[in-house]
Amino acid sequence: MAHYPQELARLISLLRKLPGVGGKTAERFAFQLLNWKEAELGQLSQLLQDLKSHIIPCSDCHCLTDQGRCLFCDPLCRDQTKLCIIASARDAYSIDETGAYKGLYHVLGGLLSPIHGTTLSQLDLEGLLRRIHALKIKEVILALDSTLEGDTTSLFLKEQIQHLGLPVSRLAFGIPMGSSLDFVDGGTLARALTGRQNF
Repeated sequence: MAHYPQELARLISLLRKLPGVGGKTAERFAFQLLNWKEAELGQLSQLLQDLKSHIIPCSDCHCLTDQGRCLFCDPLCRDQTKLCIIASARDAYSIDETGAYKGLYHVLGGLLSPIHGTTLSQLDLEGLLRRIHALKIKEVILALDSTLEGDTTSLFLKEQIQHLGLPVSRLAFGIPMGSSLDFVDGGTLARALTGRQNF
């Protein structure tokens, strides 16, 4: 890194921790922040300082909220018979933006991964099963990544939930809309064939 003043170098180093931000982008962000007014920097600083204490996990589903219970748990506008299991709170916002799902969510907080030290105890399986019982859920949807960790977690959860006699489905993975088969890799094509639906 160039010989920047110490505080500027520290800022660039911290900005590089953000996903998708490389060295050049971090430098650009840092120099842009130097052009901000004192009041704007103060607002950003205060917001970052309070972020963890003001944005907390929902006591029911573990999505994010600034109150005790989140909007995703509102019984007036959510289907209380469906539960979509997701790895992180961010996934709830992505799925909800589609408008195709109006049920409840449950955030696992990660995926099973011995390499990264994520075990069953960290995923709070007992809490999930208690919630399924308490809400009298009729359908469970697994919306986890199509990775080794996601597949392992989905398979484990499917086995646990099917013992309750509930239907368990998983998001379909395959060919993106508007794609030509010429440009689809073999793994994606195989997934699309396996997850095919009646037409």
